[in-house]
Amino acid sequence: MVNTFMPSIHPGVELPIRRWKKTSQAMLGNNQFYAERVIKKVMTHSYTNFYGIKDPLEAAVFAALVKMEKEIDDIRVVVR
Repeated sequence: MVNTFMPSIHPGVELPIRRWKKTSQAMLGNNQFYAERVIKKVMTHSYTNFYGIKDPLEAAVFAALVKMEKEIDDIRVVVR
């Protein structure tokens, strides 16, 4: 039996994360790897609260995108 319990994930984010995981399993090549990284980032930020963003999924995705932008900037600094 598959464990469907997802610890530390906001209930408002759980169902989309399940769909994303299922979708990522069907992806080809390295797209699956990158999809899983995005899912992990969103899960990490699933309890992030932003003033003005009441939807937990929207807040988690926004926080994950901000984190990705910071990571890109960090890479740019190293490359220079």
